[in-house]
Amino acid sequence: MRPEGSDRPLSEAYDTALLDLDGVVYAGGEAIAYAVESLGTARAGGMHLAYVTNNALRTPDTVAAHLTELGIPAEESDVITSAQAVARLISEQVPAGARVLVIGGDGLRVALRERGLVPVESAEDEPVAVVQGYGGPELPWGRFAEACYAIARGVPWFASNADLTIPSARGIAPGNGAAVEVVRIATGAEPQVAGKPLPPMHRETILRTGAARPLVVGDRLDTDIEGAFNGEVDSLLVLTGVTDGEQLLAASPKHRPTYVDADLRGLLTGQPEVVAVGEGFRCGGWTATVGDVGVPPLERSREWGRLELEGEGEALDGLRALCAAAWTAAGDGTCELDGGKALARLGL
Repeated sequence: MRPEGSDRPLSEAYDTALLDLDGVVYAGGEAIAYAVESLGTARAGGMHLAYVTNNALRTPDTVAAHLTELGIPAEESDVITSAQAVARLISEQVPAGARVLVIGGDGLRVALRERGLVPVESAEDEPVAVVQGYGGPELPWGRFAEACYAIARGVPWFASNADLTIPSARGIAPGNGAAVEVVRIATGAEPQVAGKPLPPMHRETILRTGAARPLVVGDRLDTDIEGAFNGEVDSLLVLTGVTDGEQLLAASPKHRPTYVDADLRGLLTGQPEVVAVGEGFRCGGWTATVGDVGVPPLERSREWGRLELEGEGEALDGLRALCAAAWTAAGDGTCELDGGKALARLGL
């Protein structure tokens, strides 16, 4: 397996970009370099842009307003949240007009009302379901207790997403997944989860966008890229967020993106082809191999088990070649080859 090539700009090869937000479009609330210009050009060329987030706190209109302020014009209908995905999941299992106990913020309440459900605040309000989503850093501890009281009575439990962490301006903070663990430990129950990388979130994006040939664009292997894998669609990993070269080389099949690029400018270009050459892989001016593959153990040099890189050129081409060598060596598993020296040579 290797990163694929494309002789057409990705914005022409796909009709819709399903874009993650944090780490892809913005970081700390500010637009990431090249994001505004790249998305504007892709949109002008006819690509539909949809913004897909696991954060259930903010409503779609709030997210759209933020994007517009950054210089990325967006409508409420362009934003798909895990709150919307979990609200649909609940609505398919409970009667119309049913009461749902909300442990989270306005994003959940708005999404529930959109599906004809009634948000309530207490286990004493006779809810038929409990839904939990990120409620911000000020969410009172007592809200978790309220969820536990309802779940202990047999009320089904839903969660917008299970991300353990969330980025903030000051660093990494606990996400909804960490809050879900509090309730799980207290109750012993298991929630139905809707957000990335699970199918309900992908289904929600397709239903709302009508995409025929979507491209998932993200920075996280375990949500964005795995979500694309589960949805059987192509993906573009951008290196503006949490994933680094070492994590990418070690990726298991469900975490291997179709394409890899530095940032959102990758939407506007084709992707170079990675070709097999002998026992290695070449991309651009770089060739990647695995040291001493196939050599009997007693004859292996200390270089065995290390990814080797020869040549020169664009660093990203070297990374793509390394991915092909690492993923091929790993097969259906996780690559344990040492790529540190090769990545250092690329400055990654």
